[in-house]
Amino acid sequence: MKIRTRLTLWYAAILIVSLAAIGAESFNEIAEALQPSHRHHLWEHAFHETGEIILWVGLPAIILGALGGWWLTRKALAPVTALTEAVEKIHERNLSEQLPRTRNGDELDRLTEVFNAMTARLDGSFQRIREFTLHASHELKTPLTVMRGELEMALHEEKLRPAQIERLLSQIDEIERLAKIVDALSLLTRADAGQIPLNFETVRLDDLVRESFADTKILAQSHSLHVNLAACEEVSISGDRHRLRQLLLNLSDNAVKYNRPDGAITVSLHRNDGLAELKIANTGAGIAAELQPRVFERFFRGDPSHNNTIEGCGLGLSIAQWIALAHQGSIQFASEPDKLTVVTVRFPAIGAVP
Repeated sequence: MKIRTRLTLWYAAILIVSLAAIGAESFNEIAEALQPSHRHHLWEHAFHETGEIILWVGLPAIILGALGGWWLTRKALAPVTALTEAVEKIHERNLSEQLPRTRNGDELDRLTEVFNAMTARLDGSFQRIREFTLHASHELKTPLTVMRGELEMALHEEKLRPAQIERLLSQIDEIERLAKIVDALSLLTRADAGQIPLNFETVRLDDLVRESFADTKILAQSHSLHVNLAACEEVSISGDRHRLRQLLLNLSDNAVKYNRPDGAITVSLHRNDGLAELKIANTGAGIAAELQPRVFERFFRGDPSHNNTIEGCGLGLSIAQWIALAHQGSIQFASEPDKLTVVTVRFPAIGAVP
């Protein structure tokens, strides 16, 4: 129940109690004013007079008082409602925006000032985290590149035993994995800071899906997976071709990596109610229901038992979510453990394809 409603009810209750007290006092006054010879008419006359007072004076006063109290509480709490609506719109990307202040010096204006100071501190903290991540990513790229180059040069040395070659190749793989993590972190950090420009153009999404389907079949060969393109309707969207390909690659890569041997991957693209609806389903182990809300968190991996055997760092779905939201779209994850996992991406479709 809203504060305004509670205050109105309390105010109405006070008015009713006051009316009852006025009625009782009026009854006593009327009874005392009667002559002793008319005492046999006491109850009838007193109730009649008291009823008229309550009906013609008390009830209108209660109605007017309740309406006036409701109007006053609404007017008094209107700044609270406006402040609540403004605070609800705050997220990590608009912390620099200030909440509107009345500047009349009252308690609500002071509360708004405190909120603005708090969001300013949070914005500063987020900025420092982003700057640290960007600088760290930049500084890590050079030594990783140097280490990989030195290891690749070492592979060309003569008289290397097979065990030494295998060890060098393993180290190169780990360096490549670290480089991918650094690149993904750098991408997400720049995306959070709004530093990645997108080249929007009309893109045939069905063409990209067919290209991604071909790539997925190649990735799935080593895992003995069956890849099926269930539907691919012609639909165009406004987007950045490079980032859309990246989204499809991330989702397809996850569908391959987190699948069971001899499993299946099903891809479908439909035009539905003005939306381009893409679904990628796989028959992997899936994720428990209580963990599914966390799948888009960075570095989250829903299957700890396979974390050491499956290549990845838990950033693919985070990147896919950013790309979908940057295109005014949405992405959803649904999984039924040991049966089917489906990722659904929807984009606003544009006019009919020529």
